[in-house]
Amino acid sequence: MQNRIYIKDLKENTGKEIIIAGWVDVRRDQGKMVFFDMRDMTGKVQCVALPSRAEVIEKAKEIRPEWVLKITGLVNKRPPKNVKAGALNGDVELEVTGIEVLSKTTEIPFELNESVNLDTHLDNLPYTIRSERSKDIFTMQSSILEAYRSSLRSQGFTEFMSPGIVGGDAEGGSAVFKVDYFKDHKAYLATSPQFYKQIMVGAFERACTIAKVFRAEKSATTRHLSEITQMDFEMGFVENERDAMKVLENAVRDTVNTVGKLHNDIFTRFNTTVPLIPAEIPIFTLAEAQDLVAKEFNRTIEDTNDMSPEDERQLCEYVKKNLKSDFVFITRFPTKKRAFYTYEEPSEAPFSRGFDLLFRGLEINSGAQRIHNHEDLVRRIVERGMDPEKFSYYLQTFKVGMPPHAGSSTGLERFTARMLEVTNVKEATAFPRDMTRIDTRLSE
Repeated sequence: MQNRIYIKDLKENTGKEIIIAGWVDVRRDQGKMVFFDMRDMTGKVQCVALPSRAEVIEKAKEIRPEWVLKITGLVNKRPPKNVKAGALNGDVELEVTGIEVLSKTTEIPFELNESVNLDTHLDNLPYTIRSERSKDIFTMQSSILEAYRSSLRSQGFTEFMSPGIVGGDAEGGSAVFKVDYFKDHKAYLATSPQFYKQIMVGAFERACTIAKVFRAEKSATTRHLSEITQMDFEMGFVENERDAMKVLENAVRDTVNTVGKLHNDIFTRFNTTVPLIPAEIPIFTLAEAQDLVAKEFNRTIEDTNDMSPEDERQLCEYVKKNLKSDFVFITRFPTKKRAFYTYEEPSEAPFSRGFDLLFRGLEINSGAQRIHNHEDLVRRIVERGMDPEKFSYYLQTFKVGMPPHAGSSTGLERFTARMLEVTNVKEATAFPRDMTRIDTRLSE
């Protein structure tokens, strides 16, 4: 828009007549004057329409929240008694000299920043995404994404785009979405970029990707989605899984440091703090973690093959209190409970070189060293009751030389939710999809 300036730049234009454009946030009458706050992508400013400007005051009386306006006005200093110290434009206001209505609001279901239940929020998402809370969440998420990938690049990783349509499921499971398109061939939406990032290790040694993946599990919980964003990396020439854990720890630390510097105000509004991350993230084997939880919380562990949600929550509670960390690694899961390509620790069979990273009570990352020998990989596929022929494309890379390698996958939505201690991962997803919702609620 010609000659428009952003609201964040108003102060440096004090005393000048300028043009801004944006949405009406709130409006209020005070005597014969009309006050309204305007917002754009950079911030907010208070505007005042004076009765001495007849045409302006008449238009100002008509406007309502969420109308889209182009405003011409004089940038004035606020009277000292009205200055809001520390706030953007807290010491200036805009005296309106002209109003152009670009779009009117036809329906507002409720006040924008009103507290509503999650389903109501999601039912009205084209509107509620404009709320301060939602904008904070996705501002944070944008910074997490950029900081995470920036850290991986600084650690020598090359980013690539993995496919969303695949000929088979990377996990060898059944909870996949089928694609009915290719003549006489079955295709699926990808559940992981795993095969492709391993292939890319053969080309780049260190490869990473930000991938949309799809899970068809019949789960409707606070931690599950049908479509998620995974931040993945894979690296060659490792000694064991600890090499990948160190890269992940670096990426997480860089991300926490970045969002801590950029968004202290958001942490404050969410009544939480920048996560604690010590010089080294604590590491427990699965057995050690569950023994600790059983002892400290006087519980009987029902499933010794994996961490339950309650195990994760209580272990994180203990680690934060006693080890001053919001993060904790879990290692040595049974090989049979991990993906078929997971490397088994020879000295501790039947346990694997797999790991999970927990953050504030929730698993946000899973990783492992992978099998790199072709014959061993085929043998594992057969042991799992699968057909190696269905993995022939993937297996090619192991026929032409693959180094010992490892990697991991971090869920962006879970990472965001735990960063701000948001209860439901759907609120940390711009447009969530699960078994009950694709934009609108699905009929039961």
